[in-house]
Amino acid sequence: MAITSDLTLDANKFHPSSVTEETKKFNSFLENITTKGPQWYDVGIAKYRQMQETGETPFPVPAYLPEARDATVPSREAGRDIPVRVFVPENGQPSKGTFLHFHGGGFILATHKHSDNTLKRYADTCQLTAISVGYRLAPEDPYPAGIHDCFDAAEYLVDHAERDYGAKLLVLGGESAGGCLMALTAFHLMRSRPAHKLAGVIFPFGEFDLTLNSPQVTSFTRPLLLNVEALQRSNDAYVPGMSTAERRSASVSPLYEDMKALAASSPDLSLPPALFLCGTEDALLDDTLLMSMKWMIAGGETVVKLYPGSPHGFTIFPGKVAEEAAAVTFQFVHEKLAASL
Repeated sequence: MAITSDLTLDANKFHPSSVTEETKKFNSFLENITTKGPQWYDVGIAKYRQMQETGETPFPVPAYLPEARDATVPSREAGRDIPVRVFVPENGQPSKGTFLHFHGGGFILATHKHSDNTLKRYADTCQLTAISVGYRLAPEDPYPAGIHDCFDAAEYLVDHAERDYGAKLLVLGGESAGGCLMALTAFHLMRSRPAHKLAGVIFPFGEFDLTLNSPQVTSFTRPLLLNVEALQRSNDAYVPGMSTAERRSASVSPLYEDMKALAASSPDLSLPPALFLCGTEDALLDDTLLMSMKWMIAGGETVVKLYPGSPHGFTIFPGKVAEEAAAVTFQFVHEKLAASL
């Protein structure tokens, strides 16, 4: 009998022949606008945020939907609340759970109001109360301001979501830098609210290692929305003055969390079920591969979906691949909600 590997991977996902013409054309378009567009560190962060609102950056122009409701949750600091953005299912039927979203943007860009389309789809497709947290941004408020806001919002929702929004906090999701904040928050809840069980967590193209020492990151110079220079700039704004060793702390980079020990100390002896999504032409590909493997090793149910040739942030741009990823994501949520009942 032939020897079989204990680990399997669909290598075809990484082969150039698997990249569709649509993806190739989109990458050329994205590379062109990324190269020609200004960089935030050249024009200043305040100016760049204004330009993002008017479509003068590679990012899509934010859509503000009238169905959104703005609210706040209390922070650990007296007299300061944390803004949140709320969507409820449009059919008026009871929510099956609360979904807490952590937006991307390299710790420096975007707000909780920039994900309306995403939140509405979660609310309507999955019958969820979808909430995005408006955590503080660098460089004005560097680490740990933003992650403290995420912790505070999540803890409040664990304690009060059923009272305030009619459904328990069951699902967390966060893309890119938001994936970093979401992972840290999920781990924090396992310690601070050990009796609370999440139905699932969703990581589209997350950043989990702020040292930026993985082979994919260090060699990725192609300007597809971001590359190694862009990551270095945004991380330096978020954790200014931190050495590589300090950035390796599990309180900064969730990849370095002792996930096996954390799972062993939980009532279920496991991490929450997790869905990881990433394109193979993403500077942060190794982050997804390593984080998902550690999650799996720790005993957490883990689903990894890879998209040949797709760049960082591919789900925020309309297209066939983005819709495929959305379908997988919503199926995952439906399955985990059903399993949690």
